[in-house]
Amino acid sequence: MGQTVADLALESLIANGIDTLYCVPGYQNDPFFDALYHRQNELKPVQARHEQGAVYMALGAALATRRPQAFSVVPGPGFLNGSAALCTAHSLYAPVFGLVGQIPGSDEGKGLGHLHEINNQIGIARSLTRHAVRITDSGAAAGQLRECWDALLTGPRGPVVAEIPVDLWRRENRSEPESPKGTRNPAPTPDAAALVAAAERITRSRSPLVVVGGGAQDHAESVRAFARCIGAGVIANRNGRGVMPSWDPLCLSPRDGHALWPECDLVIGLGTRLVAQKHHWGLDDGIGVLHIDIDAGSLARAGTPEIGLHADLAKALPELLALLPKQDERVRWRRRIAEVSKSVRNRIAADLAPQLRWLRAIRDAMPDDAIFVDELTQIGYVARFAFPVDRPMRFLSTGYQGTLGWGIAAAVGAARACPNTPVVSIAGDGGALFTIAELATAVHHAIPVNVIVMNDNAYGNVQTMQREDYGARYIASDLTSPDFVALARSFGVHAERAETPEDLNSCLRTAIALDGPCLIEVPVGPFPSPWKHILLGRVRGDSHHA
Repeated sequence: MGQTVADLALESLIANGIDTLYCVPGYQNDPFFDALYHRQNELKPVQARHEQGAVYMALGAALATRRPQAFSVVPGPGFLNGSAALCTAHSLYAPVFGLVGQIPGSDEGKGLGHLHEINNQIGIARSLTRHAVRITDSGAAAGQLRECWDALLTGPRGPVVAEIPVDLWRRENRSEPESPKGTRNPAPTPDAAALVAAAERITRSRSPLVVVGGGAQDHAESVRAFARCIGAGVIANRNGRGVMPSWDPLCLSPRDGHALWPECDLVIGLGTRLVAQKHHWGLDDGIGVLHIDIDAGSLARAGTPEIGLHADLAKALPELLALLPKQDERVRWRRRIAEVSKSVRNRIAADLAPQLRWLRAIRDAMPDDAIFVDELTQIGYVARFAFPVDRPMRFLSTGYQGTLGWGIAAAVGAARACPNTPVVSIAGDGGALFTIAELATAVHHAIPVNVIVMNDNAYGNVQTMQREDYGARYIASDLTSPDFVALARSFGVHAERAETPEDLNSCLRTAIALDGPCLIEVPVGPFPSPWKHILLGRVRGDSHHA
């Protein structure tokens, strides 16, 4: 028998560097998994307990490594279960490859009531991915799979999906053999005239600020050299954390940047949408916008920049640095950055002392290279701007999607992909129960993930807003949560309870030293609201300025 579509799909994954497949198998994909049976030494299946867990694992692994990762799920409810993770991957430009099953190709769209049948699955996939294909011809399968890899590897990166009907897996490909390896197309070349204009504009600036996003994670050294050369503070929200080390005087939280925003005369966006600054903080005639991004669509989002460069930072930053004349040391501006940062830190310390004590306990227990996985929880919100991060790819977040409950599964994927790097995941008791079943996956595959559950028996953020903004009229925000220590131990997970920050520090040090998965439950009460330090409003211009 010749090479089947299942064989082609396996070759496609393996040839493009995939060694782990996060998955929930099922009827429409059974022929593919039967083919995989013989190649598990090259491609290891990690079976999840829920499809959203499988896709979150692939996402966590992709964010932690910046390398492509893959998942496989059945169609219909399986695909839809994973769709929240898929749209999160799309918003984060994460390189995730999905193999999604389908009912028999000749029956698709007829509403015959096949198992797992839904209408227009490929249309849904296309709305959540960078590229999605329905493979209906065995002779075209290799080329379509390679198209997916070309799209995934070429910036701006993002998830892709190949949908394969159940009756196609075993069909032979009788066409000429094609290379399964994807090709990264050349990055856009920075416009020479725009680079010269950018260098001149930077040189004229007296108070520049840089904003970095997830697109700068692969270019941390260049960003640091650039910022130090021009004396610009570097603002990083969730996805840009670690590009500039927290100890650097030029590293700014969004709260610092917002306080400095009225004095800034040039904002330089690097690998970021710049939406918060352009749309929420406001622009006026006194501030210029220089925006460099590999995603051409992001440049004009929320307003056209004064200078826009559609380019890969790997090319643009070194060329821009080479064009810059010797810069004024901007001593006054650096001094002002230091003053404002100190003032903001003091305000945060006064307003959010309880959260900071817990975060210090966590940070002090973690090795410098450990990975911290953020969550939509009270400690997590403060961690966005107050948790020290000194290296790229060490603070994983959902970004603007805010997908509650992603953390445990994403951390399992990150820990699987980085087995020699400690991974610490935080969760509230509300979000924890979304994917806590993946602790069973961590036990089954001996994945050393460390989970901290802050348990207040509530959707704590919802209760905080109901308390602060709605006269303490609490509704639908109280929870009855399990004994997380007992629950974790029932999975075979090492578990402890920590009542104080000092207890948590000790428990986490012990957990990180162990080989397998661990959970620490932390009973907590209400926290002070962090939102005045997160929801940062307009301080310049008006809502119509572009």
